[in-house]
Formats: sequence, structure tokens, C-alpha cells
Amino acid sequence: MPAFPAPDGTTLAYHAVGEGAPLLCLPGGPMRASAYLGDLGGLARHRRLYLLDLRGTGDSAAPDDPATYRCDRQVADVEAFRTHLGLDTVDLLAHSAAGDLALLHAAAHPHRVRTLTLVTARARALGVDFTREHRREAALLRRSEPWFEEAYDAFGRIWAGSATDADWDAAAPFFYGRWDATARAHAAGEVGQTNEEAAGLYASPGAFRPAATRAAVAALGTRILLLAGELDSGPLPRVAREAAALIPGARPVVQPGAGHFPWLDDPRFFTETVVEFLDRER
Repeated sequence: MPAFPAPDGTTLAYHAVGEGAPLLCLPGGPMRASAYLGDLGGLARHRRLYLLDLRGTGDSAAPDDPATYRCDRQVADVEAFRTHLGLDTVDLLAHSAAGDLALLHAAAHPHRVRTLTLVTARARALGVDFTREHRREAALLRRSEPWFEEAYDAFGRIWAGSATDADWDAAAPFFYGRWDATARAHAAGEVGQTNEEAAGLYASPGAFRPAATRAAVAALGTRILLLAGELDSGPLPRVAREAAALIPGARPVVQPGAGHFPWLDDPRFFTETVVEFLDRER
């Protein structure tokens, strides 16, 4: 398994799949092993994907200091990844909670990021986030689904703080555009792939300074794609557009019928959208 040392000595592993120009990929969760990204709906046929296992996840070692799980503390890991691969500039893709990490990295190293692809990504680093009301709004779009009643009741218990493991399982369909065998298998891997301790520390107090990050990102000049799922709640499409509005030149795209993992819902749309964005010169 290829690996490299983080600045604090923690051994970080990554997986490389596909052919073509390199695309560095940061998994969300937060703190879920990169295995859930797969080949990103066939994107590996167009790009060589370098999938990083964040510290304490997948094949990467756990750090001596758990405080380094905090999102901003992991920016140095991403920069060490770039350096290890010998790349002067990078195309960076981030999913879900890793959107914050990618934004912080781009703000800290503006001349090292050629493009930034944010897939159903959080933007707490910019002061934009989803809410319980957003979750409810998106959930109600699924009223006609046969699983809706059970899943919606479970969602309510999750937000009330009284959820069981069974409730989290029951609510899983809300995160997928289609609750089919592929989605079920994908959802079943989440618990085993997630470092719960690290997830709890990822957004610890002090991780984000939105005003400073907004100012830095506004001056980037980097091409940025924000791809949202039509049925996703984190973020809703309009919230993704709100985040895009904070970044001059950022391009918001909404994938029809997609949930939080759009490469599973419509691989062709997802791949064509990302490839077209990456291949454009400006």
C-alpha cells in the first residue's frame, strides 16, 4: 500500500486507480475511509484517482495526538500528499465533509490548486452549512417512496437525539437518489469505514474561521465546481448556490435525481460533468 509521512510523522496511506492526469480525492464522512468512493462512477477511466485515507481511517495510521483530527490541522496532510506525489499544482476533488478540508487547503496554498471539485460538499469553512430544517425539506421530497414513513420517523428520532442504530439504518435511503441494491451495499459499509472518535473531533471549536477563509477563497482565481444532488439535504441545491456565490467564478451544477452520492445515482451524468469541468482550460 503506498504511503507517506505526514508532517507530524503519522503514516498516511492512499489508493491509486485509473489512468490519465492525476486527480487527488478527499473522502468525507467525516473521517470515512476512501474505499466508499470506489472509482467515482467510472471517473477512473478518465483520470488517475489518488484516494487519500485521512489519518486514522482506512489504511492510514492513527496519530499520537487525537487533536490533529480537527479539520484545519489536516490541511498539512493534504499539502504533504501533493508534495509526495511530486505535483506542482493539483486538481483536487472533495466529497461531503471533506469540502471544508479542501477549501481550507486551497485558502492556505492558493498557488498549488489548479481546480477544485466539491461534490455534495459542506462549506462550514465559508460559514455556510445545512440545518435540521434543510434535512426535513429534502426528506419531504421523498414522500412517494415506499420506505418513506419508516425512514421519516427514524429521521425524527435522530434529530431528537433518541436514535438507535436501527434508526440510522432506516434513515439511510434519504442519502441516495435510488434505494436499490447498490445503495444498500454502499450504506452497509459506512459504520466499518468510519472513525467515530475522529469524526467527533473533525469540526472541533477553532477549526473554521469563515471570514478569513471567505476572503482567501475570493482571491483564489482557481476554477471551482460545486456539484449538488437534487434530492440531497447536505447541502440543498440552493445552499450549494449560496456557497458558490461567495467564490467569484465558481460554477454550481445540480445533478437531477441525485442524493448525497451522485456517482452512484447516475454515473454517466456525474462523470461527464466532472470531466468536462476538469478538461476546460478556463
